[in-house]
Amino acid sequence: MDSSGRGKAPGIKDFYASEDLPGFDPGRSLGRPGDFPFTRGIHPSMYRGRLWTMRQYAGFGTARESNARYRYLLAGGQTGLSVAFDLPTQLGLDSDDPLSAGEVGKVGVAVDSLEDMAVLFDRIPLDEVSVSMTINASAAVILAMYFALADKRGLRWEELSGTVQNDILKEYVARGTYIFPPRPSLRIIADLVGFCQDRAPKWNTMSISGYHIREAGATAVQELAFTFADAIAYGQALIAAGLDFDAFGPRLSFFFAAHNDLFEEVAKFRAARRIWARIARDRFEAKNPASWKLRFHTQTSGSTLVAQQPENNVVRVAIQALAAVLGGTQSLHTNSRDEALALPTEESVMIALRTQQIIAYESGAARTSDPLGGSYYLESLTNDIEAGVLDYLKKIEAMGGTLRAIESGYIQREIQESAFAYQRQIEEKKRIIVGLNEFTAADNRLSFKLHAASKRLEKEQTERLRRLRAKRSKEKVEAALRDLRAAIDGGANLMPPLITTVKSLATLGEITRVLKDAFGEYRERISI
Repeated sequence: MDSSGRGKAPGIKDFYASEDLPGFDPGRSLGRPGDFPFTRGIHPSMYRGRLWTMRQYAGFGTARESNARYRYLLAGGQTGLSVAFDLPTQLGLDSDDPLSAGEVGKVGVAVDSLEDMAVLFDRIPLDEVSVSMTINASAAVILAMYFALADKRGLRWEELSGTVQNDILKEYVARGTYIFPPRPSLRIIADLVGFCQDRAPKWNTMSISGYHIREAGATAVQELAFTFADAIAYGQALIAAGLDFDAFGPRLSFFFAAHNDLFEEVAKFRAARRIWARIARDRFEAKNPASWKLRFHTQTSGSTLVAQQPENNVVRVAIQALAAVLGGTQSLHTNSRDEALALPTEESVMIALRTQQIIAYESGAARTSDPLGGSYYLESLTNDIEAGVLDYLKKIEAMGGTLRAIESGYIQREIQESAFAYQRQIEEKKRIIVGLNEFTAADNRLSFKLHAASKRLEKEQTERLRRLRAKRSKEKVEAALRDLRAAIDGGANLMPPLITTVKSLATLGEITRVLKDAFGEYRERISI
């Protein structure tokens, strides 16, 4: 970083030329898009054949409110849905649980039962719209509700397309919405993946996430390294559970952040593809080329958005979205200008969606595959990021693998140290953030209105739960919960009894209590 604060990072030269890449011949060294190891993209035509999925992450309040937002976005040209769940739902708590107080519907939608799931997707054709669900510790229960809803509508699971995040390891290191300890959590994940292989072949059963790792303060290199360390651990666990890598590998997907350093982000995505291609082919001996291809969703960075002069966030999001497109993403969410202050308004989410559409149809970025490929600077950055990631993976391997690295607190400490260093740069003005530590304004009054959460929300949701419990068959619920516990103790795949249990109208919290009783709860290891 130079004294001007413009962001000249250590090791970055004034300019790049052929001598910075000895033996580099763009034609030979890079190959073509669609060719292993897919540095230039996983498809030969990339966006000339099909644009990325425009998938805005949304969810707040009750299922009815979120359903209205989804239909608003679909009417505006969005091409896929992405569901945000509130913290109680992510933690397997019912909305009337004392621990849920003050959090119901705040950072996502509250889903307590199959009835909520039905309202959430009212008048949305599940066989036509792909649905991504950001849910991890309670992913199997939420997916069971989704499959049960499809049954209720007479839809075949083979028709359903979408993604369930189902990535618990990053919760222990970066996000914190865990319920069970790592090893039983891996069992639940393996059950979900194995169940979907034949029954829901178009469903992405895991979205292995670097996004939350990056948002917690990791560098671009750490984001990839710790994500791939998690992916390796999942691959090993699923194989140990008797699954074939080439059967589940093509349905694995990844989820990355896009930050403000345009070229670093593009290089990161390109490096990610070739790292995963070699992990899948060489480490796991995958024979199916579909297993080698890294498919990923990108979200622009919430942690880079600034509460001061929030209109500037529109520009930040545009740069980040462009990086994702130039890097070859398959799916993209663009954050809204007001997310440093509140949940986004309809006006703000439409600006965010229009940002994607302008990039797609007006910028020219989608006209050819890997438009920046061959740039000496970009190729050098790509090589450097790859080398840094591989170095981390070797260190984690030497420690005994990802679970050991998590249990020892190593990965958590690395992220914490990076986050601290970044904050120090801002405070010392070695990194300029416009409107925050430079180019500030005396008057920060907003030029637009913020989203206002309903004060009646929690009461409405808990009343809905009361009515559900009053009308359902208590005997049917108790029998389903007993069968679920028997399946846990007997080592059976948990997805069939979970689907039966949600159909009985057992609530998320009731189901989670059975799982907690069997598996226990995780307690975080504190590292100082």
